[in-house]
Amino acid sequence: MIQAPAFAAGGDGYFGLLRARDLTPFGYLRLDMRPAYAGSLAPGSWAMEAELAYQNTWALSPEVERYLVGLPGRRTLGPAEYQAMLDLPGDNYLVDQELAQLDVTLHYQFTADWSAYLILSGAAYGGGFLDSAIEGFHDTFGFSSFGRHAVSRNDANILLNLKSTQYVSSGMPTSGGLLDPTIGVRYSGVSLPEKWKLILEAAAKLPLNGHRTILSTGRTDVGVQAAVQRFSKSQAIYVNAAAVYYAGAGGFMPSDAQIVPTLVLGYERRLTQRTNAILQGYISPSVYDRNETDLYELLATKYQLSLGFFHRRGRHAFRFAITENLQNLNNTPDIGFQLGWTFSPERSVD
Repeated sequence: MIQAPAFAAGGDGYFGLLRARDLTPFGYLRLDMRPAYAGSLAPGSWAMEAELAYQNTWALSPEVERYLVGLPGRRTLGPAEYQAMLDLPGDNYLVDQELAQLDVTLHYQFTADWSAYLILSGAAYGGGFLDSAIEGFHDTFGFSSFGRHAVSRNDANILLNLKSTQYVSSGMPTSGGLLDPTIGVRYSGVSLPEKWKLILEAAAKLPLNGHRTILSTGRTDVGVQAAVQRFSKSQAIYVNAAAVYYAGAGGFMPSDAQIVPTLVLGYERRLTQRTNAILQGYISPSVYDRNETDLYELLATKYQLSLGFFHRRGRHAFRFAITENLQNLNNTPDIGFQLGWTFSPERSVD
């Protein structure tokens, strides 16, 4: 009988929180502490993870929405439409894009309590393919289109007319590339009652190739994280609290250096011997303030909810999740998907 892989907690078959990160537009440029997994490797062993995230973003200010709703029919946005939106009163923006991001994480366990990891990431940008499905969902259930019906499907459009900047792009500034790597260390040696576990982490995002438009801020971010995990026979509860020193960003969407806290809550339930379900919430404040914009939703706290499933096959573990934005619809993606895979050479066979 093949038992839980090395990433399971104490052989109980738990996987931990989804390792997906914040999918906020351009939020991937800062360090985001990935949630801690639910176990540790044996000293001297390693494991590898891959996480593919895909999101569709249609985010816009109220004035831009009113302008687009008033246009007849569809069109590819051109100079006349962009200028009309720039001339609207107040701060305004439109972010219409799809993003695919791949994270590959290598773990190594030095001792029973200490491990380290390296995350290598890449991103690809474009107009994508989900616009039709999302519009169909909105139409079927009577939701607002938020101006989507005025713009050609599967285009990429960026317009920023905020206090600190003005930027327009029909299409993305780049089709994608490598993001900044992240290195981290993890400590799990704190003594707690049997059903409880505490994991402490520290990590840094390293801009090895300097500033690159929508690929790197060119600045080093550092962060710390504490993860509390509680396990029972059929369920597990997770609380992750992190604080990141975000060194800020320049370019077309600048923001100041600051401390960014994040809270991730999760509930994992065993469904079968090999399959678990996870419900996970993400809460983090905006990195923008009144010096950069007066728009409420860009200043508001970000809330995202994910529903996912894990499945284990020998040395391999697979996961799938859907992420939806909550409450403030214009500061997080409309919808996101995550596909994950973990490989650990360790396993035990009865």
